[in-house]
Amino acid sequence: MNSKNSPLEQELWNDWITNKSGEAANELISNYMYLVNFHTERISSHLPSNVSRDDIKSFGLLGLYDALKKFDPSRDLKFDTYASFRIKGSIIDGLRKEDWLPRSIREKTKKVEQAAESFEQMNQRAATAGDIAAITGMTAEEVETTIKDSLFGNILSIEEKPNGSRNELKEGIGYSIPDDSAVMPDRNILQNEIKGELMEGIKSLNEKEQLVISLFYNEELTFTEIGQIIGLTTSRISQIHKRSLFKLRKSLSKMQVLY
Repeated sequence: MNSKNSPLEQELWNDWITNKSGEAANELISNYMYLVNFHTERISSHLPSNVSRDDIKSFGLLGLYDALKKFDPSRDLKFDTYASFRIKGSIIDGLRKEDWLPRSIREKTKKVEQAAESFEQMNQRAATAGDIAAITGMTAEEVETTIKDSLFGNILSIEEKPNGSRNELKEGIGYSIPDDSAVMPDRNILQNEIKGELMEGIKSLNEKEQLVISLFYNEELTFTEIGQIIGLTTSRISQIHKRSLFKLRKSLSKMQVLY
């Protein structure tokens, strides 16, 4: 167990590991609840407003309890790192089972993609949110939000494994990744090509958009935290994030091919 734990926390861990004390479990869950709150906030920022944050938090809490039951203190791994994997994985599982993407958003997504494809064929350039808005009768903000929602839906689909396999160790968002199989050469080439396209797409973003994407995905900051750094409101950071994803939609959509 981590030697940096406080004496009280170490006592709780000892009581849980040795006696499976329910009281110790409750105290430990309370101590690590901040992880559930963090991942709830971060994942919620991707989702439509109809998705209840309380539901997401409940999924995360199940993941935290699962982490507590399955954590092996003899391994050289901090509990908060292990718990983060389990919490994110539990939230993704819960969202996928609930089929959170409403039919109305699926229909909007289809409408947006058809309009974008039609515009690009006719004008030989990528459609902007404004171009698609003019064709569909939606606002540019609605178009950006629809793209954002559909991209997260694609990520949930990617998380589904063939033949319904449910291994103890899972790959993907929120899961610890087993290192017991090598990437096939052809798959590795495809991965590198698509990552290269994605990097080029990111370079096409303006400086502020690149910064928001970097802070959100690399540093795992929330929109509120990014806003404090850049000096913008949380809602403005959310708008920049949605606009950036819209610009990157082609590169991000291609990543489905890998799975």
